[in-house]
Amino acid sequence: CSSCRRRQLLHYFGEHLDKDCGFCDNCRHPKEKFNGTEHVGLALRAVVQTEARFGLDHIAQVLLGLRNPHIDSYGHDGLPVYGQGKALSGDMQVWLSVLRQCLLNGLLAKDIDAIGLIHITDNGIDFIENPVPMTLIKDHDFEAEMQEEEDEEKTQQAAGHDEALFTQLKELRKQVAKQKNLPPYVLFQDPSLKEMATTYPQSLHELTHISGVGQGKAQKFGAPFVAAIKKYVEDNEIETAADVIIKSTVNRSKLKIYIIQQIDKKMDLTGIARSQGITMADLMEEIEHICYSGTRLNLAYYIQDVVDEDKQEEIYDYFMTATTDNIAAAVLALGADDFSEEEVRLVRIKFLSEVAN
Repeated sequence: CSSCRRRQLLHYFGEHLDKDCGFCDNCRHPKEKFNGTEHVGLALRAVVQTEARFGLDHIAQVLLGLRNPHIDSYGHDGLPVYGQGKALSGDMQVWLSVLRQCLLNGLLAKDIDAIGLIHITDNGIDFIENPVPMTLIKDHDFEAEMQEEEDEEKTQQAAGHDEALFTQLKELRKQVAKQKNLPPYVLFQDPSLKEMATTYPQSLHELTHISGVGQGKAQKFGAPFVAAIKKYVEDNEIETAADVIIKSTVNRSKLKIYIIQQIDKKMDLTGIARSQGITMADLMEEIEHICYSGTRLNLAYYIQDVVDEDKQEEIYDYFMTATTDNIAAAVLALGADDFSEEEVRLVRIKFLSEVAN
């Protein structure tokens, strides 16, 4: 199935987009995936053999067969897994990514009492004993991704929307965001503004038909935007359809409802994914779609177990002052060596839920 975020979001509401939107992050930068079953099994065995007393960096170094005082003093160069990772990948970042995705999938967990240390979970032990196919996401080249995005923004041609109104709405977004002391992107994303500049919604009800604008977001931020659009339409004598294309008011996505209900009950995300037969990566995408549609989700109970509190604060503070919610930009600014894409994505969901929805 398509990885286009907008197509999947519209599918939630029983609607269909014939082709990918072309402007969401997945369309612009599709994430390459690979069969990581062997990688995961080896990483989990390394955690077991080092007796769950070390952090991600040390485990990755053991897998790569590196030598340092720590490895020498603990005799980890004599472990069966020592150096076995090189046959699969000699890249330190690849193994750090594998370990982080093991954390996200609930196969590993961070030690609550000893910051930075990780241990294997019951699910991880089950995986070692009975491996199942595991699809992982390759790490991004964040600097290259950011450069591509900058180049796209410079060359992108306006199409299918009223460019003058779009420019006006962007300026209005900046003004309202300044009044509310929020980053502009928190109010409405550019794709939402472009859709407004295409369908000309002139009431809060019509505004909720815009992709990425739920009832809560419309009530919270929408009034000045519909007023500006209405004035623009009148001033320019623009004829619009009597009704904006109405999206289904009945949410036919059982999966979406199930995820929201389970998160409200503070259920473990790995359990939610397993019960629906989807991967943790797929569940994360579903949660992001729900969040961007304007639904408030409280994931604090899960995030506090997988992301250190200091990291949470730093990521949260970054998004509060950033001009974009782009993950590549965030990882680049925060430091790819210290912050994983998975950690940034989780805290971004928390931030948008608390501030934007």
